[in-house]
Amino acid sequence: MKQITPSLYQISLGAVNVFVIKDSDGLTLIDTGYKDSTDKIVAAIRKRGENPEAIRQIILTHAHPDHAGSAAAIKNRLGVPLLAHEQDAALVAQGVGGRSAITVSPGIINWLIFKLLIKNMSPAIEAATVDQTLQHNDVLPIAGGLQVLHTPGHSAGHIALLLQKEGVLIAGDLCANVVGLDLSTVYEDRALGIESILAVSKHKFDKAVFGHGTTLTGQANRTLEAKFKDLRA
Repeated sequence: MKQITPSLYQISLGAVNVFVIKDSDGLTLIDTGYKDSTDKIVAAIRKRGENPEAIRQIILTHAHPDHAGSAAAIKNRLGVPLLAHEQDAALVAQGVGGRSAITVSPGIINWLIFKLLIKNMSPAIEAATVDQTLQHNDVLPIAGGLQVLHTPGHSAGHIALLLQKEGVLIAGDLCANVVGLDLSTVYEDRALGIESILAVSKHKFDKAVFGHGTTLTGQANRTLEAKFKDLRA
């Protein structure tokens, strides 16, 4: 696990990142990677000297297979609650990882990622019951306050999470920072996704972490606004 802030850690699973928040009550896992990622996540937590049994809940930024693929397995293994936005919770319960109508973002990198990793990927995930549905502006009692920001576009039920006291945004697939800051490879509604990025940029955070790519530092909210404001329709 790579430490991002005093409470936030990143686990790289290759093509996708998942995150762990540590506070006095234990660990919170944000996203779960592809199917069969459980052992990798557990090993990374143990390598850091933490106990995976200290995970007390799982939060999904959205239902896509690279983020929710191991949700059911980890939930069942640890017996912990699963949280997600109400609009993607229904998909998780049905074992459906995403909606079929998507648009590929411009650029050769996005085209290659779509062609190699997404186009032929099965949308199926192992079904799991979401124990708590989340809504915009909910504040969870995690690490002094974890604010839920509903950010539709990439997925109708996509959320970002703002770790308020530490000024860091867990962006999920709101956008990406793989080869520089850019749109995520696919969106259900790209225009709505851009509006969500700009809405989030009104919040104050110095750092942002992503499901895909590296950490953005130094007034990250302003960087997001500057990068994407001219893409507004």
